[in-house]
Amino acid sequence: MLRALYDRTIRMAEHRHALWVLAVISFAESSVFPIPPDVLMIPMILARPSRAWLIATVALVSSVLGGMLGYAIGAYAYEGLGQPILAALGKGDAMAAFSTRFNDFGFWAVLTAGVTPFPYKVITIMSGWTAMPLGTFIATSILARGIRFFLVAALLWKFGAPVRDFIERKLGLLTILFVVLLFGGFYLTRYF
Repeated sequence: MLRALYDRTIRMAEHRHALWVLAVISFAESSVFPIPPDVLMIPMILARPSRAWLIATVALVSSVLGGMLGYAIGAYAYEGLGQPILAALGKGDAMAAFSTRFNDFGFWAVLTAGVTPFPYKVITIMSGWTAMPLGTFIATSILARGIRFFLVAALLWKFGAPVRDFIERKLGLLTILFVVLLFGGFYLTRYF
């Protein structure tokens, strides 16, 4: 079953509309969607390494634009939208105390969340809610998401075939590792 899902994802990554799907996922992940764009970006680059930089650029631009939506949710619709999203992620009670410290570390919070598996949407909403300067938010988002997506693209572009062979040989182990990291990230956001 896992092999069939992997093969289907690789086929979807080669589809002519894959860049649009990646753009939608990257945009939504930055404000409301729980699945990171890497899930589609990695097989897209593995399927067509010559498009690695285009794929990373689409993910970057869409993610930053989605981050701006998250910022707007925090700034203008925190009570109606932002708070329920953060509460669903286990952050509802800690928001008031966290908001007083957030802007002191805002640059580092956005940078860390943008590069790591930490849910970026938490930081985008918090940035708007705490009124982090929009310019700082956008510049840091571009830097962080650029590092993340272009580093992945560079590694897959450089080592694509061996990485693909490794993934295909160790698919079960890598899936377990990915799930552990994904749930670990959610666990950390709940108790951060």
